[in-house]
Amino acid sequence: MRAFVFTDESLAKRAGQFVWLSVNTELAKNTGFLKKYTVQAYPSFFVISPETETVAYRWMGGATVAQLQKILDDGRRAVRPGRGDFETALARADRLYGAGKNAEAAVSYRRALSLAPKGWDRYGRTVESLLFALDSTQDAEGCARAAFEAYPKLSGSASIANVAAAGLGCALELPAEKPGRAELVASLEKATLESMANPRLVMSADDRSSLYQVLIDAREDAKDEAGQRKTTEDWSAFLDAEAARAKTPEQRSSLDPHRLLAYIALKTPEKAVPMLEASERDLPQDYNPPARLALAYKNMGRFDDAISASDRALTKAYGPRKVGILRTRAEIYVAMGKPELAASTLQDAIGYSENLPAEQRSEAQIAALRKKLGEVRNPAKP
Repeated sequence: MRAFVFTDESLAKRAGQFVWLSVNTELAKNTGFLKKYTVQAYPSFFVISPETETVAYRWMGGATVAQLQKILDDGRRAVRPGRGDFETALARADRLYGAGKNAEAAVSYRRALSLAPKGWDRYGRTVESLLFALDSTQDAEGCARAAFEAYPKLSGSASIANVAAAGLGCALELPAEKPGRAELVASLEKATLESMANPRLVMSADDRSSLYQVLIDAREDAKDEAGQRKTTEDWSAFLDAEAARAKTPEQRSSLDPHRLLAYIALKTPEKAVPMLEASERDLPQDYNPPARLALAYKNMGRFDDAISASDRALTKAYGPRKVGILRTRAEIYVAMGKPELAASTLQDAIGYSENLPAEQRSEAQIAALRKKLGEVRNPAKP
């Protein structure tokens, strides 16, 4: 978004409509923002009411310039909603959603959708918010069925691909024995493929990459190894083409994590090295390129190079992201057959995590690190 969307000149006309603020939630000095506002995923966009300082509207994920323009329009209307039962229900849902009260928000989003007139211009974005709210409450079936029901009504909408893919992701989370699961997966996979193939549908590279990823998951779920590999190859080729079209190092590097995952999935992690070396040269203060190089080298078996890259990343990293770098470093030591260094690194990660401000600390992550430490100290016998 920062590299491709916020640089667009058409957004200049919005300068007087909003007070713009970008918040790096990895920095300890910004924990006050996290204390006041719930951030459940990245990227997150908030439109905050100046009168109440509460979130009137929240959007998760990326967007094209056209989608962002609509998000901003919807945000302004959320601050001062119109009249009507469906407008009231939508405004209430947006406030609850913005506060992270996803279960309550889902009820209000359903009410808004049931009351809204045919052809309502906010139908698609309301469905997208509903799906995220349902998925956040672990209601995978409700999420999948809501997407299944909404998809036929979204023809021509910019939301159609996101709804199909989000619904497919939820359907894949259902237990294999769940009645109706196979039909939901098949229908939503078909819908995602239709969206992917629609030449009139404009999507950001991030969103299209997400479609590939959920389609790969669907082929894995179907135990279709050939189909899974073909989709992964198509994903990798798409990302390489997008990177070749990038106009700035920042635009190109924004695709690095997707490309690295694709290369690792295809068992060709060495292809990531040139792009990550270029990103490290072009963005010398960014910890991400060396952190990703460490992962690429690990998968190549170049463990000394992986540790060296990890060293460089750790000198630049801060906040919660540093924990992930330490965990990868521990995995490198495990692969090197050095469990004592892996255990020491995991202990460092746990100690660092526990000393983060409460708003940045993840108890689930700490528990996962402790579990990993136990596995390193007491490896399962073959």
